[in-house]
Amino acid sequence: MSTRPPRRLCSCCCCCRLLCFLLVAFAAASSGSGKVVSSLPGFDGPLPFHLETGYVEVDERNGAELFYYFVESESANKDDAPFLLWLTGGYRCTVFSGLAYEIGPVSFVVEPYDGTLPRLRYNTNSWTKESHILFVDSPVGAGFSFSRESRGYEVGDVSASTQLHQFLNKWFDDHPKYLANPFYIGGDSYAGKIAPFLAQMISEGVEAGMKSAPDLKGYLVGNPMTGEAIDYSSRVPYAHGFAIISDQLYETILGHCQGEDYTNPANLLCAQALDIFNSLTNEVQMSHVLMDTCVFASPATNVDSFSSIDAGSDGRKILREEITGAGRLNHPPPRPPFGCFTYRYYLSYFWANDLRTRDALGIKEGTVDEWVRCHDDGELPYESDLESSIKYHWNLTSRGYRALVYSGDHDLVVPHLGTQAWVRSLNFSIVDDWRAWHLDGQSAGFTISYSNNMTFATIKGGGHTAPEFEPERCFAMFSRWIVNRPL
Repeated sequence: MSTRPPRRLCSCCCCCRLLCFLLVAFAAASSGSGKVVSSLPGFDGPLPFHLETGYVEVDERNGAELFYYFVESESANKDDAPFLLWLTGGYRCTVFSGLAYEIGPVSFVVEPYDGTLPRLRYNTNSWTKESHILFVDSPVGAGFSFSRESRGYEVGDVSASTQLHQFLNKWFDDHPKYLANPFYIGGDSYAGKIAPFLAQMISEGVEAGMKSAPDLKGYLVGNPMTGEAIDYSSRVPYAHGFAIISDQLYETILGHCQGEDYTNPANLLCAQALDIFNSLTNEVQMSHVLMDTCVFASPATNVDSFSSIDAGSDGRKILREEITGAGRLNHPPPRPPFGCFTYRYYLSYFWANDLRTRDALGIKEGTVDEWVRCHDDGELPYESDLESSIKYHWNLTSRGYRALVYSGDHDLVVPHLGTQAWVRSLNFSIVDDWRAWHLDGQSAGFTISYSNNMTFATIKGGGHTAPEFEPERCFAMFSRWIVNRPL
């Protein structure tokens, strides 16, 4: 045993160590829990916007963490810029769809995939020109969000919304400078159910005096589902109006399907009529009825029928020659013909699974072996336990929160006819009656405003979802509404 006396540190050394410790702690505190990303693989040069990525734990018992992309506003007045939380549709679809195909600052260069890293470019119609946007992969299992225990993936509408609420509380604790910014929640398609429910939860926290609650001002939903039967039944008059189904079939469905569940009808004549309806609507691209039918470049379920919610059941062929040497990529999407609108989805699979991309984004090793844009229905458990979101629309707008509801007018997945119907069912008086709204001197769609601070708008030429097909018109709509200007 050594008898050497313990080494004594001089007071100067102790002070230096303490100073270093404080500097490291201050740097960690000031930068929050995220990683600043200054460049992305496939993007030429440094990013012309501020991007941060990271994780927030939302289920300590099961080790579940939600992944996020935060893009700071590109506006000149960042301190007062609106702050938008963005959620995407689909039970287990990544929010990267919103970032790269809809409203974010990057998009893919659509060119034939040749085995090299797909290229990115700047999106001049990014909503980040007007607002900070926090994109979150939710629920657990979507995109790069993960759980260390399998039970962590057992979520549904309500539990996923609760986790998002917890996520926001923690995120703003790490980023307190954004708490005072006007806060909005946005989402499209299936997230149209989640956004108003989450807004309701936050509003209750605000009214209860929660100090960490963001300054909620309102919400916006695009091509939104509600959970009500109208989401599906409105497809029938819409398809009839577009001459996809005949007068005779339309009249048969009206005559035999009254009061029936269109996804699982008990009436035999109704079921037979809806089978014919499904076979006819499968002849068009439901996300945009004027476009060619193409497989969806993601292992996702079929939205083209009343019995499910995403498209492309005919495209499950695995193209092994395209993943030679990439042994962990076991579920590559079907390759759509080049020129199909869905080809950009196909490119995202190879970009997101590239090791350079994962390193740039700060993806934790061993968490998500294979990134997919949308998981197969049934691949991960999910409970649709929020029957209807309509009452939350009424609650929020009755209490003064602003709302924008918009629809692409060529969307057969969630037709604008159904959306207009439930908006009218709220029974608020009209403030500004149905009129065209314009961009560059031309009609960009039609809009109507109500006394409960709710605006409904259509996007001319828009599909499901509208910003994918009409980015310039959707940016014009958002940039006006978010600063409380008329469309």
